[in-house]
Amino acid sequence: MTQSLPVLDFSRLDASPEEAAGFREDLRRATHDYGFFYLTGHGVPESLVSGILETSRRFFELPEADKLSIENVLSPQFRGYTRVGGELTQGKVDWREQIDIGSERESVERGEGVPDYWRLEGPNLWPEALPELQDVVTRWHDELSAISIRLLQAWAQSLGADPHVFDAAFAERPSTLIKIVRYPGKSDPTPKQGVGAHRDGGALTLLLVEPGKGGLQVAYGDEWIDAPPVPGAFVVNIGELLEYATNGYLKATVHRVISPSIGSDRISIPFFFNPALDASIPSIPLPAALQSEATGITPDPDDSPILRVYGENVLRYRLRAHPDVAAIHHADLL
Repeated sequence: MTQSLPVLDFSRLDASPEEAAGFREDLRRATHDYGFFYLTGHGVPESLVSGILETSRRFFELPEADKLSIENVLSPQFRGYTRVGGELTQGKVDWREQIDIGSERESVERGEGVPDYWRLEGPNLWPEALPELQDVVTRWHDELSAISIRLLQAWAQSLGADPHVFDAAFAERPSTLIKIVRYPGKSDPTPKQGVGAHRDGGALTLLLVEPGKGGLQVAYGDEWIDAPPVPGAFVVNIGELLEYATNGYLKATVHRVISPSIGSDRISIPFFFNPALDASIPSIPLPAALQSEATGITPDPDDSPILRVYGENVLRYRLRAHPDVAAIHHADLL
């Protein structure tokens, strides 16, 4: 593999106007060419980074009964713990266990005229055996949400748009999702699918991985780029909604995770920042020079169209990824 992902320093946005403009230019180029980059200089305290990794590992070390007390089959919102083999990508089993934590809100009552996607709004499931998990995740959510808003504003400016063009969809009631994932070692004799090849269906993902633990690979032409963790950096990528907003100028890139070998494991914490469930992503009128490089929207791997209202997309993804939860709580939609 001859390529590596670009590295961008977020602190340049708070330096001189020239440095800020340079960061925005590099951001636009990175997500046009690769759809992925490393983000350094983000300002998230190292104590919080180490704290969420340590607390996450403690969760996975809990007795099985404590983990299953918040199993996702108990949640109509697809929140909580998913045991190994409990999630599918492109119809194939992902070899991982995880917790899904969304925006902490009240449930929306079903009824006539209420769109089905509001079923995803609601509370999280928190383990009684590890109460500190909620505190560290809440602080993580707040830090990464602030970074995400500033990145969206920087993207908008880099594309010649008003910096606040995305605010109406994202700023007031974003749909966030934090996955705390453990990939157990699996090889017989080759490593298994940790997560199958896919594109993210939302807007923006910031990924934290334990130091020294590889496995993420990003498609680039006909090859896969290894994207191992870089000290002090997030791996950032865009999803289908930003590709949609730019008519394919920005790229939602296919990526996958290869499971570690037997005898090791890997903690990974992706943070997905997405618009409100009822929000429509705005289309960005591109300058002529950029529009000439916009290739249109890449078809979904399942030949499903990208829908303009975010909630319609994400409900479809969740029903597909977790058929057991769907059968229990949403059989009328199947």
